[in-house]
Amino acid sequence: MLRELVSIAFLCCPVPAMAADPAEERAKLEGAWTAISAERNGEEAAELVGHRLEFAGRRFHITAQGRILYVGSYAAEPEPQPAQIDFQHEEGEAAGEMWQGIYRLEDNTLTICDNAVDTSKPRPTEFRTAPGSGYVLIVFRRVDFAQKPMLPRGISG
Repeated sequence: MLRELVSIAFLCCPVPAMAADPAEERAKLEGAWTAISAERNGEEAAELVGHRLEFAGRRFHITAQGRILYVGSYAAEPEPQPAQIDFQHEEGEAAGEMWQGIYRLEDNTLTICDNAVDTSKPRPTEFRTAPGSGYVLIVFRRVDFAQKPMLPRGISG
């Protein structure tokens, strides 16, 4: 009888799911990604297509045509929905700034929407931009599963 009551209790009472592990999420993001589409403030941002985003450990960098644009650390929080990502810039055009964003990882596609256009804006809550939103939405495709990211010299993961 006690066994049946315990079984019923387990069936009736939801068991909280284990929290997503940020280290496991970093491992999923690890590697190189190329921007395949982009929009900023509700308009196409073709100049961002081709930018390369690389994650190594807790570090990231973004390059365009072989030139380093942004370098810093990042934090990914997979638990909230949508999942959150923050980019803390240490070098480059945005040194000292933090972009707050959301992301979605599906197979070899990474979608990021953040407040890079206007860091005074709050973190986006959906994957869209609009005129004056201060948001950028970029869809990335994984470059190569086997390829290890290459951080600029002097920067370690």
